Amino acid sequence: MRAEPESGTAGDSDTKPRTRVRAKVPLHRSLLVRLLATSVMIAVCSVAATAWLAARTTSSAIQQEQGQLLSSDTEIYDTLVGYAAAHPNWNGVAPTLRRLAERTGRRITLTTQSRRTIATSSTTTAAALPTRASAVVDPLHTDPALLPDAGANRIDPRAVGPYRLTAAERESLSGRAHKLLACLGGPGGGAALVTGPSGRPSIKITNSALGGASGDRGCGLAGLALPVASEREPLARLTDMVDDCLRRRHLEPVKFGVDFVVVYGGPPAQACLDTARRDQLTPYAAPAALLFVATLAGSTAAPAFHFTSANTTRIAGVAGLVLLVTVAVTVVVGTRLVRPLRALADAARRPVEEHQRVPVTTNDEIGFLAAAFNDLTQRRERMEGQRRAMVSDVAHELRTPLSTIRGWLEAVQDGIATSDQALVDSLLEEALLLQHIVDDLQDLAEADAGQLRIHPEPLLVRDLLDHVATAHLGRAETAGVTLTTRTDGDPELSGDPVRLRQVVGNLVSNAIRHTPRGGTVTLRAHRTAGHVTIEVADTGTGIPAEDLPRVFDRFWRAEKSRSRRTGGSGLGLAIVRRLTETHGGTVTVTSTVGAGTVFTVRLPA
Repeated sequence: MRAEPESGTAGDSDTKPRTRVRAKVPLHRSLLVRLLATSVMIAVCSVAATAWLAARTTSSAIQQEQGQLLSSDTEIYDTLVGYAAAHPNWNGVAPTLRRLAERTGRRITLTTQSRRTIATSSTTTAAALPTRASAVVDPLHTDPALLPDAGANRIDPRAVGPYRLTAAERESLSGRAHKLLACLGGPGGGAALVTGPSGRPSIKITNSALGGASGDRGCGLAGLALPVASEREPLARLTDMVDDCLRRRHLEPVKFGVDFVVVYGGPPAQACLDTARRDQLTPYAAPAALLFVATLAGSTAAPAFHFTSANTTRIAGVAGLVLLVTVAVTVVVGTRLVRPLRALADAARRPVEEHQRVPVTTNDEIGFLAAAFNDLTQRRERMEGQRRAMVSDVAHELRTPLSTIRGWLEAVQDGIATSDQALVDSLLEEALLLQHIVDDLQDLAEADAGQLRIHPEPLLVRDLLDHVATAHLGRAETAGVTLTTRTDGDPELSGDPVRLRQVVGNLVSNAIRHTPRGGTVTLRAHRTAGHVTIEVADTGTGIPAEDLPRVFDRFWRAEKSRSRRTGGSGLGLAIVRRLTETHGGTVTVTSTVGAGTVFTVRLPA
């Protein structure tokens, strides 16, 4: 059996190979993932740069602020320890607290060990004291972190007690010290004159060459360290106290001078000396007090700091750099994205005749879009060619019968032919052929436009095949072809009986036309999983394998002569496919040259 199919319009499936475009992009090539990765990278860089700058700037500002606070706290502590070392009580400390508060901007409060207020710098209602004191002000037990000059014994040097010299003694020792300093070469000779809190001068050797047994050059430096009259009595009492301590520890007595350093005896002897000194100085120094230092708002936390202009400039500079990098990266990425899109837009605006193609430069969504555009362009070109071919085919199919009718009518008009019954029958046949072509084109046009309406109803497939076979039985007998039907079971389906008879009728008509005398055309039907299958098989001449993809094309015939005598209108199989697809089914064809052809229609049950 031969075919009489269509030449393809916009609604037909393309029979030529297409460019295959993958619908799913690999995750690592996805445009979305790349944009997300770029955004995350910019965000991470921005956050990292901002965090680094903020940490550095904040750390610097905090260190600077902490340094200022530590300096203020040290000043407050040192001043109050000096006051306690020079006064036996805290009675007159309030003015000192106010001066310190004005200079440091802090709220200062002194309390006893039982947290009873001694004095405060605030003139308003006293605020609640913090849980923990800032320090303990005790000139006899100083804090080495805040007052490192106190030495290992932690007794403030300003706590002199009964060892304070009289004015005459200070003047006498000062004159002797200056003579010794001159003997040693003066201030430039490696020695310096230092006056202690008690008023006692001493020579501090700054040149190592002056050290040793003969380092004083015979100037009598040791004589300056001898106690004066006002020092002898307290030194004697101190010696007794130290000796009592050593006896309790079963240690030998030791000797020491006005520098309060034992000559021998080691740490135990020095410990006894330090303890005795504290006992001796206690009546002359103010009792230990708790120091509370807070902000003017009453909080012990560090006051809020402000960024300096340098830090502000640094933050603004880094923020501007991050913004510049962000803009640069965005411009680069945006340019790479926009370039192929612009190429697509330019290609879409060009006429079809130019056959514009877009290069596929990436393997992401943009690349797949370009490939899809190229595929669409190829199909558009092919459809344009098919449209032109169809116009030519329609003109050819209509021209032949119209020319025949015109020729005979002109012959009758000129008196060349006689208007008899045979001529009328011939003209009627040509007119019916024209009507058949027009009807087929109308059916295809409605199918292409989605306006082909069907009226489904339940029907028996056996009845459908019998009806078609009966309608074509006379034609089959005239052609000498045997027409049979065979139905397995009694399958049913829902469809438009008129349109389905048209489908099967076109296939049967086509089969009879291309089956030689003595051949057979068989209509078979059976039900498979969810579908009803209808087959129209013949024992005709068959269709070559290279022609099978085109059998459903419009106006296509296996015979190149395009004769309607053997090929019909060339629209029958195109209508078969459209009506089958309208019912939600498919139609396929298999053929062997010289053996026959089988058309298979599968419809939903």
